[in-house]
Amino acid sequence: MVERRALVLLVVLTLVWGTNWQLFPLAVREISVWTFRAFSLALAGCVLLAVARVRGQSLVIARRHWATVGWGVLCYLVVWNIASTYAAVLIPSGQAAVLGFTMPLWSALISSLVLGERLGARLVLALIVGGAGVGLLMVPALDAYADAPAGFALGLLAGLGWAAGTLIIKRGAIGVPATVLTGWQLLLAAAPISIGAFALGDWNWFVPSWQTILIVGYITLVPMTIGNLVWFSIVGLLPASVAGLSSVMVPVVAMVMGAIVFGEPLGPLQLAAIACTATSLGLALIRPADARAL
Repeated sequence: MVERRALVLLVVLTLVWGTNWQLFPLAVREISVWTFRAFSLALAGCVLLAVARVRGQSLVIARRHWATVGWGVLCYLVVWNIASTYAAVLIPSGQAAVLGFTMPLWSALISSLVLGERLGARLVLALIVGGAGVGLLMVPALDAYADAPAGFALGLLAGLGWAAGTLIIKRGAIGVPATVLTGWQLLLAAAPISIGAFALGDWNWFVPSWQTILIVGYITLVPMTIGNLVWFSIVGLLPASVAGLSSVMVPVVAMVMGAIVFGEPLGPLQLAAIACTATSLGLALIRPADARAL
């Protein structure tokens, strides 16, 4: 049976990440995507490592695991953070979330074709239903994709990077607390993104408006710090393919928030997609034996 802790964490992740996408365009009104991500990653990493230290956890990761951590950071946190933010700026935020959360499909594809893992019939059905939900959410935004093909490509790249990075970390079996692992990954990801910010000319320092400071601060402390900690906790509790599917409700929340904040479409197609994603999640997380036990 799926651990109740994993289900609670899933609800937290859905709310924290699902309400995050609409803030990206607001966060980069005065600062660049690279500066925004460099700051938020560095601060979130420091906060998590400080929390781990206060809790008496060792901050040491064995030397043999650093290559795995580095590749995971590059694929997930570096690629995801840059590509997803640009996508949310170029196309409607809800649609950027949908593209980014094609991650479970990429994860299953990599697991099957590259890693040789066999997917059970129930999980395959969950992927098909979840993919149908994602497809329905994409239909209203086809015009937006045609007008901004880079946003479409970056959204898919974000999902692919997230899937690859998660599988690398999962298979690496690093064996440290999620707080420590997540903190180091966030901090390491900040380094190349900071270099990118300087390389692109982001050295004209100024104090942004208090609105921007509040938005960036919220994204740093809640979606970035808490969200990533919850995500890697889920990855530690569930198989990678199931953990990936556990995120399919996030774009649904993002679509609803996009409709509330920006007036983005929310009609029959979106409602059908919600039904598909909920069904997919149920198929992935609740097996028949679990249903009888509830």
